[in-house]
Amino acid sequence: MLIAGFPAGAWGTNCYLVAPAAGEECVIIDPGHQAAQGVEDALKKHRLKPVAVVLTHGHIDHVASVVPVCGAHDVPAWIHPSDRYMMSDPEKALGRSIGMPLMGELTVGEPDDMRELTDGAELKLAGLDFSVAHAPGHTKGSVTFQMPETAEIPSVFFSGDLLFAGSIGRTDLPGGSHTEILQSLARVCLPLDDSTVVLSGHGPQTSIGQERATNPYLRQVAAARQGHRADPMSAPRRGM
Repeated sequence: MLIAGFPAGAWGTNCYLVAPAAGEECVIIDPGHQAAQGVEDALKKHRLKPVAVVLTHGHIDHVASVVPVCGAHDVPAWIHPSDRYMMSDPEKALGRSIGMPLMGELTVGEPDDMRELTDGAELKLAGLDFSVAHAPGHTKGSVTFQMPETAEIPSVFFSGDLLFAGSIGRTDLPGGSHTEILQSLARVCLPLDDSTVVLSGHGPQTSIGQERATNPYLRQVAAARQGHRADPMSAPRRGM
C-alpha cells in the first residue's frame, strides 16, 4: 500500500493520498488550505488517479481545496452531514472571521458531487476498504477512517483532529464539546490494537500503543473505564 502525506497551508494540515500501489487509483483525505498543488505533485510523482475525496471534518483548514481538486479530476467528496454546512459557510463554523489576507483566495462551496458519511459505513474506494466512525467533539460531524490490518502492514487509522501525537483536537469552536471528544476517544480509539498506525490531521505519525501509554487524554478515558483516577491533563490542544 502507498500512503503519501504532506502538511499544507497556514495550519500545516496533513493531506493524505492512499492507494494500493504506485500507478493505481487513490483516495485523497483532507485536501485543505493551499493543498491543491501538493495533491497534483503527489499524483504526478506516484502516477495516481484519484477516485474520491474523503473528509474527516468540515473546518476550512481541512476542506479549502476540495472544490478545485474534485473539479480537476471529476470525483465526489464525502463528509458527515453535521459538518456539510461548513463547506459553504466556513466562518460560521469558526465563530469568527477566517482572515482572508492569511487564507488567500478561497473557493467556498461544494463540489458538483457531494456525498454524506454515516457512522459504521464501509467505503470501498480505489480497491481499498475504509471503516467510518462518527467521532464528535472537535466538531459535530468529525469522523475517522480505519483501514484493516493485512499480512504486510498493521491497521492504519486516519484520526483527523480527534487524536494527535500527545494531544487531542480543540473543543472551543462552535460544535466542539470536551465531553463528546472524551466519549469519542473512549468509543473509537480505546478498542484499537496498540499496533494501529495513527495518521492525524496535524503533526507526526504515532500509534495507538504510544498514545495509550503517554497521551494524557487517552490515559484519562482509559483510567475512567477501569475505575481509576488519571493524572491531570496538561497537553495543549491542536487543530484550527
